[in-house]
Amino acid sequence: MKRMRKILKIDEELCDGCGQCVPDCAEGSLRIVDGKARLAADNLCDGLGACLGACPTGALTIIEREADEFDEEAVERYLAQQKAGHPENDTAPAVGRCPSTTTIRQIVPAGGLNTGQVRGVPALQAGSPLNHWPIQLRLVSPNAPFLKDADIVLAADCCLAAVADFHARYLGDRVLLMGCPKFDDGSFYVQRLAEIIAANTLRSITVLIMEVPCCSAMTSIVDQAMNRAAASVPVEQITIGINGTQL
Repeated sequence: MKRMRKILKIDEELCDGCGQCVPDCAEGSLRIVDGKARLAADNLCDGLGACLGACPTGALTIIEREADEFDEEAVERYLAQQKAGHPENDTAPAVGRCPSTTTIRQIVPAGGLNTGQVRGVPALQAGSPLNHWPIQLRLVSPNAPFLKDADIVLAADCCLAAVADFHARYLGDRVLLMGCPKFDDGSFYVQRLAEIIAANTLRSITVLIMEVPCCSAMTSIVDQAMNRAAASVPVEQITIGINGTQL
């Protein structure tokens, strides 16, 4: 039933599609579609504006307009289906959803090693040992088959850019999960990692973080996740300097 109420408005000219507002929407009603933030459905927006402060361009405002009433039960159904990897429902069609959330792939590593030139400088060219997809912690299902009895490398995003031989040095036959403890939703990471730990017999977790202070939160995420899962997994922390060396 429609009525006049407060609801989110998105200025498409100001929105640059950064996605920083998405984690702050507890109802999961915000998605990035074609490079712009979008509401999945009016009845999933409570109009309280918790997402406003996350927008760096001021594209989000709260206005009053005619809209479907906020429906808490619809939100619960929607979030449950998002978590289960089945976003379709009759009240809130999911938009902008990354296919990686529902497409789990086990990959045969490319392998191989030879030398080549990068901008005239000798370099190694190696096939990636990556053996699965997705790799972003937000997108990995706790029931993904590649997690069973796995050795996990949980890497802060910047580590992959800083370490020239990341694959050879740290990946091998391990399962890679990655994320940013500064810009991503830490509470979501705790919950997702706890689900992964509870659902699988992990052999080990290697936490790779940068030397910058914000990266230290990744270790806390792992500790909280193990407490929540009531499980103990051997953990090793490795700190990478901003010049790519292991500290």
